[in-house]
Amino acid sequence: MIITYYGLQFLKIQQGDLTLVYNPISAASEHGAASRFGADIALISANHPDFNGVENVSHGEKVPFAITGPGEYETKDVYVRGLETYTDYGGTRRLNTIYYVIMDGVCLCFLGALGVPQLGEKVREAIGEIDILFVPIGGKDVLSPAEAHKFSLTFAPHIIIPIHYGAASLSQFLKEAGEEKATPLEKLTLKKKDFEEKEGEVVVLSSM
Repeated sequence: MIITYYGLQFLKIQQGDLTLVYNPISAASEHGAASRFGADIALISANHPDFNGVENVSHGEKVPFAITGPGEYETKDVYVRGLETYTDYGGTRRLNTIYYVIMDGVCLCFLGALGVPQLGEKVREAIGEIDILFVPIGGKDVLSPAEAHKFSLTFAPHIIIPIHYGAASLSQFLKEAGEEKATPLEKLTLKKKDFEEKEGEVVVLSSM
């Protein structure tokens, strides 16, 4: 599995010939559209230009199977469970879908634009064991660094990957995690056996 980060919450996860993307940035975003390429599956947590750029992960004949809300899905041997929460991202109350994904035996969880460090009982119970947790840490419309770190540990993930961050929020998050600094990776390449014995290890990805 290869994980690449393109800023905000835009992630590309490759497993063999399969490409799954999460929250691709739209051309309508004030942050500007990120890299464009074809994907097989696209997960959209909230209907906002920062996250809903499905058109930017459609290339040639490759148009992704887009999942844009709660429910259970299975496509190309990937299982996806979308869980309903809400966010005030962008100053408007809107649906935020937390995605729990099982891909080649690896359990991934994406918190989306979550702004408060709490979940309803049904949502929490629907989230199983997590190998890799992707958590927003930028504050303002998403979790603050302190909230994000404390909340992440309640899931007992093997690896925590911060997203939606700036330099200041990343620095604070690393302090909360007891790490003075971390060398950002251009991409993370791993197999399940690489992290089965890890407990809450923070991995920082640099934005492409």
